[in-house]
Amino acid sequence: MTSPDLVGFLTDPWHLPFMQRAFAVAMITGLVCGVVGVYVVLRGMAFIGEAVSHSAFPGVALAYAFHGNLLLGGALAGLTTSLLIALVSQNRRLKEDTVIGVFFSCAFGLGIVLVSTQDSWSTDLSSFLFGQVLAVGPEDVWTAAGAGTVLVTLVLLLSKELVAVSLDRETARAAGLPVLRLDLILYTVVTATIVLSLEAVGNVLVLSLLITPAAAARMLTDRLWAMTLLASLFGGLGALAGLYVSYTYDLAAGGSIVCVLTVLFALTWCLAPRHGLLARARRRRTETPRTSADRAVSA
Repeated sequence: MTSPDLVGFLTDPWHLPFMQRAFAVAMITGLVCGVVGVYVVLRGMAFIGEAVSHSAFPGVALAYAFHGNLLLGGALAGLTTSLLIALVSQNRRLKEDTVIGVFFSCAFGLGIVLVSTQDSWSTDLSSFLFGQVLAVGPEDVWTAAGAGTVLVTLVLLLSKELVAVSLDRETARAAGLPVLRLDLILYTVVTATIVLSLEAVGNVLVLSLLITPAAAARMLTDRLWAMTLLASLFGGLGALAGLYVSYTYDLAAGGSIVCVLTVLFALTWCLAPRHGLLARARRRRTETPRTSADRAVSA
């Protein structure tokens, strides 16, 4: 690609108002998902992202049936499910992933039943499932920016407490931390982040935007602040690159964003300097002869 072609590739989409709005919403969403996703990955609760995104489905179906606001219906259903999961998970007899599985399957099954009562799908319901980032309006950009700022600020203010609960709940409880309250806050933040991301990638793909940037960052560093910074950069820039791919090749925007993020994760998984596949292979090659020599000396 020559220099003029490269400049045109980078600048042409910015001449279109709908692409400008799409870039803004996608980058905001990617950044917020990156930050919040760090705590989801550290907690080992990726399943909750799947559960909340799918538990929003019955709320959307119900709102669709009664001609209400789909996003509001999904948000209320997702929030209700996440709070129920947080409360029931306090019972030490049941593991968190077990409780999530119960509510996840119930909510998704209820959504399917509600949708089956309708004669046909609408464009609005389809866009909820697969995203509509290219159709966002100016008010959506400001809403995403405001909500994203609140979510990121809340998570960063409670960073130490959330990490303590994520790493060892019993120790955190013994130290006097309000574990239930922190669980409720984290579940609420995750739900709000998922709802915020629905316009960018849709209900089907939202888990990738929440988890993949944080997982890629986890491959590169063990420090929380560095992981948070990298995850937000991966999320924002990955969303931007995905939209460029979508615009250039006329592909679905949400799917393109997810594919770009997955490629980014694959690269970090292979090339991470300490924890990557190639680094581990090199360590095994250097350690094997040394081990053989040690055995020979011992003999």
